[in-house]
Amino acid sequence: MAISVVMPALELTQETGKLVSWRKKEGEAVAKGETLLEVETDKAVVEVEALADGYLAGVKAKEGDVIAVGRTIAWIVDKGEPAPADDLPAAASTVPAVTAPRSPELVAPPTEPAISGARMKISPKARRLASELHVDLDNVRGSGPGGEILASDIEAAAKSTAASGATPSVGAKLETFTTVGRLMAERTTQSWTTVPHFFLTRDVEATALHQAREQFAASGATNSGVKITHTDLLTALVARVLLQHPRLNSSWTPDAIQIHPIVNIAIAIAVNDGVIAAVIPNAHLATIAEIAVQRRDLAERAKSGKSRPQDFAGATFTISNLGMFQIDSFSAIIPPPQAAILAVGAIADRVVAINGQPAVRSMMMLTLSCDHRVVDGARGAQFLNDLAQAIAEPQKHLR
Repeated sequence: MAISVVMPALELTQETGKLVSWRKKEGEAVAKGETLLEVETDKAVVEVEALADGYLAGVKAKEGDVIAVGRTIAWIVDKGEPAPADDLPAAASTVPAVTAPRSPELVAPPTEPAISGARMKISPKARRLASELHVDLDNVRGSGPGGEILASDIEAAAKSTAASGATPSVGAKLETFTTVGRLMAERTTQSWTTVPHFFLTRDVEATALHQAREQFAASGATNSGVKITHTDLLTALVARVLLQHPRLNSSWTPDAIQIHPIVNIAIAIAVNDGVIAAVIPNAHLATIAEIAVQRRDLAERAKSGKSRPQDFAGATFTISNLGMFQIDSFSAIIPPPQAAILAVGAIADRVVAINGQPAVRSMMMLTLSCDHRVVDGARGAQFLNDLAQAIAEPQKHLR
């Protein structure tokens, strides 16, 4: 029996995917679970696995094509079986499932104004992008099913408008948006303009945290040669403290505040085109060794462009650490629909007052960005207080 290979929906608001490469050639044998193709989404290049054993046949898309989600692009058939002649309807197509937990997306239903007696079809993402890029929808022709306007149509219209506008100055360099760069622009703009941010800052002594890192490193905790970092320790501590502060581990929705029963910590990772947030699931249950290995693997896949869908799925809280770049403190933008993000500065020796006397201590600045719809000042302050205590006595919380 023929099994359709479709452009998968790897993200909740994904409309299209770019076929980066086929890992198998037409007529070649395919094993279930084997990587069949690579797809570029808004977040990264991900590998898509075959859903059945058989042979690849009826390939309808070539590398570089941008394809609507749900469209059949090939078939997996039995030996000697011909590929079906026509595409299956989207509802009947077999879409690779993403089993990792997802956080709810704040996606507003589209409002479709009447134009020339007809209804404009436009995706929510395209409508939001049109607003951000100041694109006149009346001048955009949709390339999606039934003439629906997609995000790619908005981007093309914006580029066309820019090309016909002012001439760049002599010697100016124009840098086109990468997928990750465009995503960062969209998400940060959406968050900053729709989420009521407020910020809490706390200077925390990090002497015990630094000592714990050295102890774990000396004990060979990972047994795999993975270097344990301050971020690994903070991930474990933050996850455990969040269990006592459920509002910080929740999401805003139009109808209610959704409290998450588990803690999935996203760690901001710098890549060539920007920053992505890769997720350590169930971080409140993970050991330091498990967190360190997962963080290493996530970073390696992200930097090589080989991330998987589950690497980004289901984050409930984010940590962004710029301490390794010698940044003392900064404020981070909340990634919706999360309620908060923790920005971590460098650990540095500073003169502080201890029992009324000056002393040198290793200090670290923490800045908590909160969504005021979900977290008020008192809740945020209590979370930072408890986190500061955990950092002062990390061995009580870590294993």
